[in-house]
Amino acid sequence: MSLFEDLSWRGLIAHSTDPEALRHDLDHTSMSFYVGFDPSAPSLHMGNLLQLITARRLQQAGHRPILLVGGSTGLIGDPRQSSERNLNPADLVASWVERLRAMVAGYVSFDGDNAAIVVNNYDWTANMTALEFLRDIGKHFSVNRMLDREVVKTRLESGISFTEFSYVLLQSMDYLHLHREYGATLETGGSDQWGNITAGVELIRRVTGDKVHAMATPLVTKADGTKYGKTESGTVWLDPTMTSPYAFYQFFLNAEDSMVVSLLRLFTQRSHDQIDELERQTQESPHLRAAQRALADDLTDLVHGEEQRRAVTQAASAVFGQAEFDGLDAAIVSAVVEELPRATWPDLDGRTVLDALADSGVFASRGAAKRAVSEGGAYLNNQRVLDPERALSAADLVAGGVMIVRRGKKTVGAIQVTGAPV
Repeated sequence: MSLFEDLSWRGLIAHSTDPEALRHDLDHTSMSFYVGFDPSAPSLHMGNLLQLITARRLQQAGHRPILLVGGSTGLIGDPRQSSERNLNPADLVASWVERLRAMVAGYVSFDGDNAAIVVNNYDWTANMTALEFLRDIGKHFSVNRMLDREVVKTRLESGISFTEFSYVLLQSMDYLHLHREYGATLETGGSDQWGNITAGVELIRRVTGDKVHAMATPLVTKADGTKYGKTESGTVWLDPTMTSPYAFYQFFLNAEDSMVVSLLRLFTQRSHDQIDELERQTQESPHLRAAQRALADDLTDLVHGEEQRRAVTQAASAVFGQAEFDGLDAAIVSAVVEELPRATWPDLDGRTVLDALADSGVFASRGAAKRAVSEGGAYLNNQRVLDPERALSAADLVAGGVMIVRRGKKTVGAIQVTGAPV
């Protein structure tokens, strides 16, 4: 199967300019292509990951990635549907640029004939005067067409600044610069960027007469239509200090049955046959969650490394009673506990097992905890509780000062003891 056919089968092509020409060039030439990432936060997130994985696929097929980190566009901000963005301080944006530079570099190869490069659009915009920008770029844009963009029409009533209104000119100029400087003939991005991307294609045509390509991946949403990568607690980030590897793994492990095969196609390197087999297992034995485990394994390996994935799955197994706590990394266990109902105690003085059961959030009341003990369904650190009045001691703490409370097989909470002896 050709690259274009594979991308289509995976559902990665939501929009493209001149599909037949793009098919030919993807399958029969070696193109330089670019994808941009604005430093609007100190980390990339799930939406960015799909772009990085797509860039990885294209490079593996022989094309050359140009990964752009938007030091200048990050100072402006792409207009949102809802309201004006707050402009971040320049020094903060600059620090985020460096963080993102290092992050994007982990997904492509910098060796070989199609070695990737990372660029910053601040380098070619910082010294450009307003007159140069208006004469050389602005004259090629119709205000009528800019007003017709969906995001602009949405904001006209509430108001949109000239700064955000002009963002499309900056992104289009990026494509023009990279086309001239590095021969870029394809820009990729999310479908929410389609207007900006095609504006760049048109700018290149107007300025140089050259015909270039654009391709957009779909906006990935959950079954209820909400954006994929958003949780009740916030965005799923790629930085492990912002979303722990455990929370990252669990996010994919909890993917809906109706979505998981599409996610495997979009995000993983698994073959068509492998994905078809996982789809069959999902249909026949959904309780085994084979597709979800494959998805979580592959993406955690890619983003955080196989060693981290093994550590978080071992910790999760211990928390849910399928493995022992001995030898577990305290930081990993702490990350797991962050995702559980929990209580924090300063110390163990005068505390009993029943106190731990009741405070953990696993049981509705002390009476419910006592009933669970009498029925054999209450556990402390995977040991069935026999005496709820037993006094707790340091021996009851595992992996850095926590106790794991479980009711039955799946309901888990924790007690974190801040004054635990080291």
